[in-house]
Amino acid sequence: MTELKRKVDFTLPDASVIENARKARDSFSRFMLNYRFATEELMTKIGILKTEFEHLHDYSPIEHVASRVKTVESILEKAQRRGIPFQRTALQQQMHDIAGVRIVCSFISDVYWIADMLSGQDDLSVLEVKDYIAAPKPNGYRSLHLIAQVPVFLSESTQNVLVEIQIRTVAMDFWASLEHKIEYKFGSSTPTHLLEELTTAATRASELDETMQRLHNAAQEKDPDRRRRSINLEALSPDMIESFLDG
Repeated sequence: MTELKRKVDFTLPDASVIENARKARDSFSRFMLNYRFATEELMTKIGILKTEFEHLHDYSPIEHVASRVKTVESILEKAQRRGIPFQRTALQQQMHDIAGVRIVCSFISDVYWIADMLSGQDDLSVLEVKDYIAAPKPNGYRSLHLIAQVPVFLSESTQNVLVEIQIRTVAMDFWASLEHKIEYKFGSSTPTHLLEELTTAATRASELDETMQRLHNAAQEKDPDRRRRSINLEALSPDMIESFLDG
C-alpha cells in the first residue's frame, strides 16, 4: 500500500506547476480576447460606413467584410518560423497580423477611398501601409494592407491592439482565395506550371479591374449628381421640413 501511494504521489504534478499553468491559460485568454475585441471594434466602424453608403449614397464601395483572429497553433507556428519569442510583448510588437480584417470593394478607387476614410478616424492610428496594388508581389498578389492601432476600452484599462486591414477588389479577392488554397495544398512544392498560371491569372484580374474602373468612371461622368440616394419625404409638410432644417 505504501509503495502504491508513493507511485501515485510521484505522478501528481507539483502544485506550483498547476498554478503556473492556470496563470498561463488566463493570461493567454486575456491576450487573445484583446485581439477579438479589436476586430469587433473595427467591424463596427466598417459596418457603420457600409450602412451609411447603402442608405444615403447611390452605391456602397464596400461589397463585404470578414474578420479573423489567428489560432494558437497558427501563432506558435509563425513565431517559430520567424524566430519571434513566444512572449506577450514580443508577439504584440513583432506579429502584426494576429487579428485581421478584410474589406472587399467594387473598384480600385474604392480601395483607396475606404483606406482614407478609416485613416481619418480620430481613434484609429494607421502605423504602416503596404501597397501591393501599386507594387504587386512577384506572384501577382495585389491588395492594400494597413497596420492599424485600435484602442480597446476595458473595465480597468485601455489596450492599443494592432490589426492588419486588407482592402482589395472582388477580382483581387477571388485570385487571393485561389492562391491560398493552392499554397495550402502544395506548400513550397507547388508545381511550376501552376505558379505560372497563377501569375497570368493575376495579370488578367488586374486588367479586369482596370476595365471595370474605366466603365465606372464613364458612368460617373455621365451622371455626376447620382451620388446621394433620394429619400421620400411626401409624408412631411413643407412647414415640417422647414422646421426640421431650422432645428
